[in-house]
Parts: sequence; structure tokens; C-alpha cells
Amino acid sequence: MKIGILSRNSKLYSTRRLIEACEQRGHQAVVIDALRCYMNINSDQPSIHSKGESLEGFDAIIPRIGASVTFYGCAVLRQFEMMGVYPVNESVAITRSRDKLRSMQLLSRRKVGMPITGFASKPDDIKDLLDMVGGAPVVIKLLEGTQGIGVVLAETRKAAESVIEAFLGLRANIMVQEFIKEADGADIRCFVIGDKVIAAMKRQGAEGEFRSNLHRGGSASLVRITPEERRTAVEAAKVMGLRVAGVDLLRSHRGPLVMEVNSSPGLEGIEAATGKDVAGMIIEYIEKNAKPQRTRTRGKG
Repeated sequence: MKIGILSRNSKLYSTRRLIEACEQRGHQAVVIDALRCYMNINSDQPSIHSKGESLEGFDAIIPRIGASVTFYGCAVLRQFEMMGVYPVNESVAITRSRDKLRSMQLLSRRKVGMPITGFASKPDDIKDLLDMVGGAPVVIKLLEGTQGIGVVLAETRKAAESVIEAFLGLRANIMVQEFIKEADGADIRCFVIGDKVIAAMKRQGAEGEFRSNLHRGGSASLVRITPEERRTAVEAAKVMGLRVAGVDLLRSHRGPLVMEVNSSPGLEGIEAATGKDVAGMIIEYIEKNAKPQRTRTRGKG
């Protein structure tokens, strides 16, 4: 098979591992920088070009689209979908999961466990907003933030009001969530492929740090998840429409709570913590499922 990997950097760990997994299983891997692509959009034969050459003959596409290039990256992926190429994750599912507010509303609609979440746009809503999520301490998140950037823990009501006022004064879009104290600065990253959790790790924040992101100095270790956590992770990925996803769960007194669903989960931490060939499992999933014109959305949405 000819498999395209939408990635801006072929030297990144996750991209390298996907290339290795493709080649080990006898496939041709081609790394495609979405920002270097340009498209011919027409009714008869839509096409994608890069560096003067037409990108064609692909059986599947693995999108590794960074948050900063979501709009254009998904436009390129959508063009591949229109050309009948099988996407591991579809463009509409990626844009759905990248919109933090929309993703939380979708999880809420399907009754998936999640922290109580508030959203507002006017400073005079702040007091009632804080009451709505249970009062301080609260976690305040920029909707556009990634890898723990733009996430603030406000431990007192006064601090929460000040941070929210500052963000709203900058016309930033924010969410306010209840703080799950019993999680103790840790979360569970469940790696979902298809309808199964194929690997899971516990991410523990550095001392004095409530964010557990590995980019923020957190550590990863192997963890055994419960059947309820497994069901929650699979359902969260399904709600987003993602075939491959990293679902971040918090362990709370009322069960597992979904913190985020990641459409381009990194492979380094999960492979190191579990010792599993996650990249190989992704390619195996493609082998079993990739067929022409198998995109459910057919490039719509």
C-alpha cells in the first residue's frame, strides 16, 4: 500500500515510528507537509499538488496535523477524502475534537462523564459562572491552548475572578471547569484504535504542578484501567468520530471523567510506558479497513 503521512516534520518521533511501521510491513510511506500542498478543486477530478508534482495513488492517509495548522491541514485532508483516499481520522472528526467547547457539548449530549464545564463571554457573568461549576478552586482553559499551555489553576475565588477578567479583557475564548482534587495531578491517557483501548498510561504531573502533560515535565507509567474507564474512552472517541485517538481521563469519586480527546496523540510516551508497538497497530488497522471511497463524510462538513 502507498500510505501518506500528513506531517510537517519527518524527524518527529511519531512520524518516524509510523514510517518504520509502514516499511516493516512492506508498505510505501510518504511524508506530506500539508502547508506545502495546493489544491485543484473541481467537479471532475480534484487533485493535490506539492512542489510541482501531483500527489496521487495513495491508499490511505494518516493525519498528524498540528493544532496551529488545523484549518489548512484539514482542508488538505478533506481534498484527499474527495479523491477517495481512506483517512485514518476524517477531517470533520479532527475539527470536531479540536474545538474544545464543541467537543464538550457533544460529550455532554451523549452522557459521557466529564468535569462540570462553564463558558461565558461577558465579565458580569463571572460570579454566577463560578457558582455554576462549584466554586473555587477552578481550572481555566484557553479554548485554543494545547499541551497544557493556557491552562490555569485558580485556587481562590478572587484569583479565579482576576484570571477570567484578564482573559476576557484580551477577548480570549475560555472554559471554566471544576477542579478534580482527588485526581492528584494525574490523568490516564487511553490510546484508542477502532473500538478498543490498545494501550494506557498514567501521566503524573511534576511536583507542585497540577498539569500532567509530558511536555510540562510530567512522567508516564504503565497503568491498569477499569472496564468503566475502557468503555468511557472508547465512547468518547466514537462521539468525536475518531478511529485513532488519545483520550485523557481523570479518576474522580464519581467515575472516569473525560478531560480531552486528542486526534493526533503522540506515540513516544505511550510506547515507552507500555512497551507496545502502537505505530504497528495503527498500520495493521489501516490494512484491515482501508478501502477506496470509504470516507463516511465524503468530504462534507
